Amino acid sequence: MNNCRCCKKNLKKQLFSAEILKKEIAYFECDNCGYVQTEEPFWLNDAYSSAINNSDTGIMTRNLYNVSLVLATLTLMRRRSSSVVDYAGGHGFLVRLLRDIGVDAFWSDPYCENLVARGFEFENKNKAELVTAFESFEHFLDPFDEMTKLLDIAPNILLTTNIIADPAPKPADWWYYGLD
Repeated sequence: MNNCRCCKKNLKKQLFSAEILKKEIAYFECDNCGYVQTEEPFWLNDAYSSAINNSDTGIMTRNLYNVSLVLATLTLMRRRSSSVVDYAGGHGFLVRLLRDIGVDAFWSDPYCENLVARGFEFENKNKAELVTAFESFEHFLDPFDEMTKLLDIAPNILLTTNIIADPAPKPADWWYYGLD
């Protein structure tokens, strides 16, 4: 891997390697922007054959919390009745929770089956006012391209990710790498 997927600067050093899906994968940290990324991912078909990690025991709690974030954001924007698209929406939990309290929410995720928000798939016919991307930025193959897609959906983005410590923790020392 030569260039950072986020800022496009030259990647100079490998951070570490770890086993994912029975494959040894190299991780890099960009000296310019700090973005931690893997080598070019050749294992995505295997990784996304089950989009939700079996060890993700906090998935429902995070979705309940994210409802509050979306409502607070819409309130601050003075757009409580606006459409929201949950990009990389997983099985649709957030969309269903938002719809259950009256938010005009829609689902979008090319890697996951919509289990609980069926019928509310975003079809890109109309722009939404807000697009959410919870814990997905770190999965983007081309962050610039993905951010462009998000802005094509809505002029406002609510994006979350975990900020990595400095120095970056080793694979065994941080659950967020999701090596299983």
